[in-house]
Amino acid sequence: MSGAGSPDFFYRESQRLRYVARSAFKLLQMQEKYKLIKPGSSVLDLGCAPGAWLQVACQSLGPLKNGGAVVGIDIKKVKVPPTHCDARVKTFSADVMNLPKEKIRALSPENKGFSVILSDMCPSVSGITTRDAALSAELGMRALNLAVGEAALVSSDDNVEGKSQPDRSSSDKGHGGILLPGGNLVVKLLESEDVKGYFSMRYRICHHFLACSNS
Repeated sequence: MSGAGSPDFFYRESQRLRYVARSAFKLLQMQEKYKLIKPGSSVLDLGCAPGAWLQVACQSLGPLKNGGAVVGIDIKKVKVPPTHCDARVKTFSADVMNLPKEKIRALSPENKGFSVILSDMCPSVSGITTRDAALSAELGMRALNLAVGEAALVSSDDNVEGKSQPDRSSSDKGHGGILLPGGNLVVKLLESEDVKGYFSMRYRICHHFLACSNS
C-alpha cells in the first residue's frame, strides 16, 4: 500500500491478474530476466505463504502436459491458490529450520531433488534492522545448505585469494544438497550494512553459482 491507504500499482495489478499477493511480481521479473523455471522443472518454494510464488512457478512450467512439479513448504498452513495453479502444485506445513534434508528431498519427483529452489523466507520483523537482517541471513543460510550441502558452509576466510580451496567433490559425499546439477537457487535477504552475516552469505553463494544479482 502507498499514499493515504490507496493501493499502489503492483497491488492493483495483483488483484487484476488474480495473484494472491503483489510479491508475485518479484518472481515474474526474475523469471523474465533469468528464465529460472523451465518446462518440466521441479520447483521447491521455501516460505511459500501466501502462495504467490507458487502461482508464478506453476505458470512458468507451461501447460500441464509439459510435466514438472511445484512443492511449497511453510510454517503456516498454505492452501494451493485456485488460480494459476494446477495438480502439479502441493504444499506442506513444516518448520524448514528443523525439517531434515532427506525428508525434503523425498518430496521431489522420484526423490532426486529439485531443479529450482526458491526461498522467500522472512523472519517475524521486529523493526530492529540489524536483528531482522541477522535472522534473515540465518534463514538464507539454511536455504543454501539445503541446496548445495554442508560443503557450502565454509568460512569465507578459507576462500580468500591465496588460500587453497576445499575439495568439494570429496567433502560433498554424504552431505550433498537437494539442488540438481545445473539448477537455480533464489534467496531473499533483508539487507543491513551493520550485519556481516549478510555479506558472508552473499560471498558464499557467489562462490557456488556463476551469477549473483541484487535485482
